[in-house]
Amino acid sequence: MIVLSCSNISKSYVVDTILDKITFSLNDNEKVGLVGLNGAGKSTLFNILCGRISMDSGEMFLSKDYKIGYLEQHTQLESDKSIFDEVMDVFTPLIDMEKKLRELEHSISIEGQKNESKLLDSLMNEYAHLMEEFQNRNGYGFKSEIKGTLKGLGFVEEQFYMPIAHLSGGQKARVMLAKLLLSKPDILLLDEPTNHLDIQAIDWLERYIKEYKGAAIIISHDRYFLDNTVSKIFYLENSLLKIYNGNYTTFMKKRKDELELLEKKYEEQQKEITRQEEIIRRFMSYGGQRYIRQAQSRQKMLDKMKKIDSPLSESKKSKIRFEPKVKSGNDVISVEDLSKYFGEQKLFTDVNFKIYRGEKVGLIGPNGVGKTTLFKMVTGKIPINDGIIELGHHVNIGYFDQEQSNLNDEKTIVDEIWDENPSLDHYQIRSLLAQFLFFGDDIFKEISELSGGEKSRVALIKLMMSKANLLLMDEPTNHLDIDSKEVLEDALQNYDGTLLVISHDRYFLNKVANKILDLSGTGIAEYLGNYSYYLEKKNTPIYDSEDDVIQKTRTQLKAEKKKEKDKKLLEKKQKEMIKNIEKNISGYEDKIHELENELCDPSVYSDHEKSQSIHQEILELKDELELLYDEWVMLTEEISEE
Repeated sequence: MIVLSCSNISKSYVVDTILDKITFSLNDNEKVGLVGLNGAGKSTLFNILCGRISMDSGEMFLSKDYKIGYLEQHTQLESDKSIFDEVMDVFTPLIDMEKKLRELEHSISIEGQKNESKLLDSLMNEYAHLMEEFQNRNGYGFKSEIKGTLKGLGFVEEQFYMPIAHLSGGQKARVMLAKLLLSKPDILLLDEPTNHLDIQAIDWLERYIKEYKGAAIIISHDRYFLDNTVSKIFYLENSLLKIYNGNYTTFMKKRKDELELLEKKYEEQQKEITRQEEIIRRFMSYGGQRYIRQAQSRQKMLDKMKKIDSPLSESKKSKIRFEPKVKSGNDVISVEDLSKYFGEQKLFTDVNFKIYRGEKVGLIGPNGVGKTTLFKMVTGKIPINDGIIELGHHVNIGYFDQEQSNLNDEKTIVDEIWDENPSLDHYQIRSLLAQFLFFGDDIFKEISELSGGEKSRVALIKLMMSKANLLLMDEPTNHLDIDSKEVLEDALQNYDGTLLVISHDRYFLNKVANKILDLSGTGIAEYLGNYSYYLEKKNTPIYDSEDDVIQKTRTQLKAEKKKEKDKKLLEKKQKEMIKNIEKNISGYEDKIHELENELCDPSVYSDHEKSQSIHQEILELKDELELLYDEWVMLTEEISEE
């Protein structure tokens, strides 16, 4: 069933056409990825769909009573409430419904004391219908639903009552996402929903989107996320929309084939144009009426020819090539028994790993575990509490900082690069900047005026020019569009040095990394493969590329077997507890339903004391039911995390 359709939607700003005759339809429960270069018009289309801006022409159809929910990429949330209370606003109608039920119960109790009451039957009918709707809308469980959603998006229970005013921009964005998901619109419009989420939260959001009983259009640079959530791609380019069936990887294969075919047709047409122009030139040079007429005829044919536009060529993409100046020794980084504390607060302990020349290593772990701190300890910017970090022979570090703190906001782009590479002349500097898509007067922009993507490109130039043989990169794909990410991936795959990279971009890790280090508060786990290998093997013994299995002592194996046995016993116990809680929940709900029916009995509601007693018992049972729901959510989350 089609729930949203658009026909020939166009939008222009002055002389710039943003959207040109955009036509598509969206089916119920369909999940679609909307992709295109930065500035292609994706957010403009979203604003038109949700009615925030008007279209210049075209038509839009939305199914009757269907609701659209929109998550903007950049949100402003100002509130004096706590996180939990802010999210509770979503359920205001349900809270009001519960208040109405309490009022009706009170009115029924009063009317029941009267010998004759014409109003009583009306109140009882209203109460029965309202109670049925309240139960259907999860009236008894919405607080548990809020807690589950907030935890899924990376908040811990201790943060639930933090004031919104004290939150970072990323935390506010997660609160807005929680509110949108809990409001359950029929159509979700999500603009970069994985920004500000760590890998665990993104995994949770993926599962949520896949199971969501509604349609969704998702703008995202997270290609792994798109692969796992959408079944169709809308591609915006040059104001036009093209539709591809399949996920992001399927789209890229089809797109690559199309570009290769288009490039071939373009080259063939250019050869034909050149051949015809040469014939025309010769005929004109021969002179004579006959040759001139033939030349004019061929020229008319050329003028009428439908020209094929040149496909996006490599010259229009930034060019990155990382080349180490010197070759390092085989042992690049050795870390033993490393710990880090800030005062009495422990960040991590017992971190041990080695990185060898040529390895491409992805460092992952939840937000706040200390990944960036570990980088700064390797570079010597933060002192070590306990343990050892040793760098190998001839190791030169190049550091990409996700905050871009190594850029001087007061300098222009050209000065930022030239000051660190004074041996280059003006032509070489301009050519270098052009490789990273800085042309003309753009090179004289101040760093403070640049977008996040432009700052990232400047930082990549500096990193490339450092000629380092060990690259430490902290979230290098943040702010980059998809084309720029692919250019960076190709450059890192061809890099002869060693790479250690922090990233939440799982597609990037899959393509670039050949080893994953998973950092936690109690140590680090090593997986000898890309991100998909990590997902497959994280709960199994770790396999080495040369040996069958990393050798372990008998004590280690015995400890691991005991740990696995304890884990299975705990999981079995938790499942039994969940089963018992579900049984208790069912019993409480039946009892509440039974008492509510009893309350409707004329012999009961006419007895004021008895009706008050039953009403009080219902309230107590509901409080206990709420606690059971909380316990059920906590246990089911623990099992899913394990």
